[in-house]
Amino acid sequence: MTITAAHVPAIVALIAGILILLMPRLLNFIVAIYLIFVGLVGLGVFKMFHL
Repeated sequence: MTITAAHVPAIVALIAGILILLMPRLLNFIVAIYLIFVGLVGLGVFKMFHL
């Protein structure tokens, strides 16, 4: 299975959801990191690194 740019937000959301269930206090940090990451992916910042 190859991971494309379309799969990255889904994988990050799944990991964030699991971490929130395990440690609810991390919710603010996880949401902030997720939103920053999705924003960078949406802007195509990671394309220059060929990820």
